[in-house]
Amino acid sequence: MSERRAHIVGVGESEYTRWGKIGDITEHALACRAIKKAVADAGLTLDDVDGLASFAEDRNEAIFLAAELGLPALRFGNMVWMPGGGGGCAAVSNAAMAVETGQAEVVVVYRSLCQGQFFRFGTGGVSAEAAPDPEPPTLQQANSLLMASMGFAMPYGLLMAAAAYALPTRRHMHLYGTTSEQLGMLAVTFREHASRNPRAVMGERPLTLEDHQASPMIADPHRLFDCCLESDGACAVVVTTAERARDLAKRPVEILASEQGTPKGYAFGPFTNANVADEIYATGGGEEMANRLYGKAGVGPADVDVAQLYDHFTGCVLMQIEDYGFCERGEGGSFIESGALAWGSGSLPTNTHGGSLSEAYIHGLNHVVEGVRSLRDESTSPVDGAEVCLVTSAACVPSSAVLLGRK
Repeated sequence: MSERRAHIVGVGESEYTRWGKIGDITEHALACRAIKKAVADAGLTLDDVDGLASFAEDRNEAIFLAAELGLPALRFGNMVWMPGGGGGCAAVSNAAMAVETGQAEVVVVYRSLCQGQFFRFGTGGVSAEAAPDPEPPTLQQANSLLMASMGFAMPYGLLMAAAAYALPTRRHMHLYGTTSEQLGMLAVTFREHASRNPRAVMGERPLTLEDHQASPMIADPHRLFDCCLESDGACAVVVTTAERARDLAKRPVEILASEQGTPKGYAFGPFTNANVADEIYATGGGEEMANRLYGKAGVGPADVDVAQLYDHFTGCVLMQIEDYGFCERGEGGSFIESGALAWGSGSLPTNTHGGSLSEAYIHGLNHVVEGVRSLRDESTSPVDGAEVCLVTSAACVPSSAVLLGRK
């Protein structure tokens, strides 16, 4: 193995809370907090860090973080083009490329998301009960309203992700008979995993299938508990070379392979693009990328011991299960119903931290954190003997994924 082979050697996060409940701390300060914790977890100091990488148009620019954290030099600063939650694993991939090619020695991948401070796309920070504000829109609101990619969707009311990703999920239900109860079983399983995780926002709030079925409809077929949390928090992972990793504080986790990209003509996926090919409309759009990922790592779905699948909505997880080859197309619902995703008894323990549905929504980088913990025997839902972990970023948009290996 090359001495420059990329490994993840540290993870860290801030406190996770519901949006608006983090207190007076800013999104920027949360980023600094997570970076410091991840570097300390690795047994390194900030003097060792010479690269920073993020995604999803992170507002916390690397050049300013480098100055405020006192890094001796910034040799690599990178932002991923994959949109929204599609870029988390791509940011890890970019960090790996940097250390493997000698662009940097220690790169921290971070994501800070303070929805209580900046709100979420589709809301503009305006309460439905509030009186109209005569002031001009904020820059954030104006940017949201002017996104060119949304120009053909917004006039028809397609403003929120819950509605956009309901479309391919409903198509999957039409084609294959997938049921709301099957989606609910997935949400219940992830909440049960969160019950052991002290970091999980919803860890102390049990969820039953009856609760799921009785929850309000947000965008058919998405009920309330089919939708990810809205969160304040930040997390980070530290990537360095095999040579550096060998002597650090924690067991290193090897980045076996990474991929990022999008199918031909996919653009932003079902959210805005009517040109998505019919044969992949009721999928997560990741099958081609999954095949490249497995081929690069020399493993297949049967070799994956634990998975951390981006769960912005339950239907998107179901489609990823199929995209990544854990069952045949159309069989995701019955795969979930079999109990395959459950810790302790399932064939594919998934989102052992609770995921975005029950731990926190940090654009999926917390899934990479949990993937590392799974292979370091530090997960609160440990999978005995786990050697390979699949981590994915968002389905139904241009996306990315990594395969992690136990050292």
